[in-house]
Amino acid sequence: MPVHVTVLEQLLQHLKQTSALGQAAGILSWDQETMMPTKGAAQRAEQSGALAAALHARETDPRIGDWIEKIDLEALSPINRCNVEQAARGYARATKVPARLAEELATAASSSQVTWAGARASKSFSAFAPALRRMIELKREEAACIAGSGGNLYDALLDEFEPGAKLAELDPMLKSLRPGLTELREQIAEKPAPAILTGKFDKDAQIDLVTKTALGLGYDLEAGRIDLSVHPLSSGTAGDARITTRVDPDNPLDCLYSTIHEVGHALYSQGAPDPFMPYAAYCSMGVHESQSRFWENQICRSQAYVDLLYPEMQEAFGDLGLGSSRALYAAVNRVHSGFIRTEADEIHYNLHILMRFDLEVDLVMGRLEVDDLEEAWNARFEQDFGAQVPDASLGVLQDVHWSVGLFGYFPTYSIGNIYAACLD
Repeated sequence: MPVHVTVLEQLLQHLKQTSALGQAAGILSWDQETMMPTKGAAQRAEQSGALAAALHARETDPRIGDWIEKIDLEALSPINRCNVEQAARGYARATKVPARLAEELATAASSSQVTWAGARASKSFSAFAPALRRMIELKREEAACIAGSGGNLYDALLDEFEPGAKLAELDPMLKSLRPGLTELREQIAEKPAPAILTGKFDKDAQIDLVTKTALGLGYDLEAGRIDLSVHPLSSGTAGDARITTRVDPDNPLDCLYSTIHEVGHALYSQGAPDPFMPYAAYCSMGVHESQSRFWENQICRSQAYVDLLYPEMQEAFGDLGLGSSRALYAAVNRVHSGFIRTEADEIHYNLHILMRFDLEVDLVMGRLEVDDLEEAWNARFEQDFGAQVPDASLGVLQDVHWSVGLFGYFPTYSIGNIYAACLD
C-alpha cells in the first residue's frame, strides 16, 4: 500500500529542498569571495542568476499557498507552527517579486561584487558607480514590489533583515545614540592616548593565532573553515559554517577582532538544531549581530580575556612593545577616529553605522543619487569624525554590503550592539 504523506510533510520536504538549494547558492558566493579565479566572474554571475531563478520558482510555487491553507496551526507542535508561519511569511514576500527581477538581482550582485573589489583596490569610486547605480535601481524596484502602493521602500528592504522593524521607529532610536556617543568621545579625547602595537606582524603567525583563538572560543573547524577575503564574512549553518578574515601586517588586532566577530556569527550558526527548517533559522540579523558583537566586545575586549590573549600574542609575535596585559587591554580598547568600520572602537562603531544608515535610506528613497554619494560620505565623515577621508578605499568603498544589494542590513549592527548590551 502507498505510504500516506500529510500536507505538512509535503510542505516541509519542499522547504528542506529549497533551503538546500539556497545553501548551494551560498557556497558559490563564498567561493567567489575566496577562491574563484578572476576570469570566472562572468560565468559566476550567470550561475548565480540561474540559481536565483530556480530558487524563486520554488519559493513561489502555488502549492505552498495551498498546503498552508489546509494546515491547522492549532493542531501543530510549536516547532512546526513556527515552520508553517515562517513559510507563509516567505511565500508572501517572494510572490510579490517577479521572477525576472529576482534573477536580475542575483546576477547583478555577483557581477557588482567583483567590480567593487576591483574599484576598492584601485581606490576609484567612479569605477564602481555604474554597478552601484544599477543595483540601487533594482533594489528600488524590488522594494516597490514588496511595499505596494503607498508603502515605505526602506521598510520593505529592512523587513528582510529585521522582521517587523519600521523606519519611523528605528530612525529616532538610532539617532538618539548620537549625542551621547559624541559627548563621550570628546571626554575620552581629553585623556592621554594609550600605546599601540607597532612593527610588522607576520601573515602566517596572524592566521595561526586567529585559528587558535577561534578554537578557544568553541568554533568547530570540522564544521567550518577560515579563509581570507577582501571583506570579513560568515556564511553557512550547522555543519558547514565558514568564516573569512583579512590580514594587515601593521595591525594584527584587525585580523584578530574581525575573526572573533565572524566566529560569533559562526557559533550561532553552528548551534542551529536543523540546517534546513525555518524554525532553526536566526530570527533577525540584529539577533545574529548581537552574538558576534557580544563575543567581540563584551567577552574578548575584557581585561580577563586579554590576560589570556597577551602571552599567546607574545608567543606568536615576540615582543609587543607594550610591557603588560594591562597595556594590551588599553590598546585593544583604544578610542580613536579611524576610517574603517570593522576596526572601530565601541564609541565610534555606532557612529559609523549611523552614517551608513542615513546615506542608504536617502539612496533608497531617491533623496541621494550615486553621483553625489562619495561627496556626501566624505562630508558626513568629516562632520562626525573630524577627519578628511584620504581616498575611497578608506571611505565609501570600504564595505561590501551595497555592492551585493544588502540595503537595510547596516542598522542591524547597531541593533545587535543594543541586544548584546542587554545580554551582558
